Amino acid sequence: MSRPPGRKQENHKISRDLFVLTYGALVAQLCKDYERDEDVNSCLDRMGYSIGIRLIDDFLAHSDVKKCRSYSETADVIAQVAFKMYLGVTPSVSCCSAAGNEFSLILDKNPLVDFVEELPAERASLCYCNLLCGVIRGALEMVQLAAEVTFLQDRLRGDAVTEIGITFLRKAEDRKHKRK
Repeated sequence: MSRPPGRKQENHKISRDLFVLTYGALVAQLCKDYERDEDVNSCLDRMGYSIGIRLIDDFLAHSDVKKCRSYSETADVIAQVAFKMYLGVTPSVSCCSAAGNEFSLILDKNPLVDFVEELPAERASLCYCNLLCGVIRGALEMVQLAAEVTFLQDRLRGDAVTEIGITFLRKAEDRKHKRK
């Protein structure tokens, strides 16, 4: 038996929609469990970090990406390969510092908020998609790149765009063992 030609894309779309709906239920439950938005944001970041440190293996196995030689190349791979691969979107990348270690990912469309109209007024400081920051941070750490990842702008908060800021803190030193 053969599969219809469009079947794989359809399954991917269903999986992404299921993920987005499940994610919304997760955030709603966290909002019930925690009174403070900062606690929800922190929990989402920790969850994302745990996902990121595991997701990097899948990414490296399926993306055919070579070792990045610069921070800008790393930011481009995150935007053009990782986001496309897992969320089906390609954010634009802009460099935000003369040192070349700060970048912004600007998302025209954020699939995690497809079914969210707006945040409730009492949840004004909630960073609904903070899971993404944790995922990026965890994945980068697993390839020896320490980074600070934060939401700079969010359409759910009324900003014009959704923008994720990535600041590479330092490149971890390669550990070379000396033979004695």
